Amino acid sequence: MISTTEIIFQDIPENSEYQELAEKVIQKCFEVENINPTSLYICITFTTPANIRQANKQYRNIDKETDVLSFPMFEKEELDKIVENHMIEEWKQDIENEALQEILGDIIISISRVEEQAKEYGHSFERELAYMLVHGFYHLRGYDHMEEEEKKVMREKEENILSQLDITRK
Repeated sequence: MISTTEIIFQDIPENSEYQELAEKVIQKCFEVENINPTSLYICITFTTPANIRQANKQYRNIDKETDVLSFPMFEKEELDKIVENHMIEEWKQDIENEALQEILGDIIISISRVEEQAKEYGHSFERELAYMLVHGFYHLRGYDHMEEEEKKVMREKEENILSQLDITRK
């Protein structure tokens, strides 16, 4: 089967648990959003605070460390058309034909920030990392949280994924 995720460990040790969680979470996101996983893939980079700060400065002109960055390859309307053309019902046919994948985008996550925020919010590292992955995914899908109504929609989608995976705040 064609993979939906590429995992990169930048200046941190490789960790199979992070990789397995990332693949599970992204697969669930694709499933819930009815996106054919053979048509799109995501590159996820787990990195250090210094590296994410550098990326934030380089690409967003913000000289500040953050927890997660998302770099979508498409505008929401463009992506909706791509998704519409590659619905889940076509999976088997695309796998047989080895369909070419489009890049949905990149997600960069600071593992140190995930650890800090898990402690700060009083829940598990797994929950915080899963949340960062889902949060990044929805940014790639064109969702945002700048306005209150947008934030409500995005948070509902994020919590839906996490609850379906039984990843709770505990």
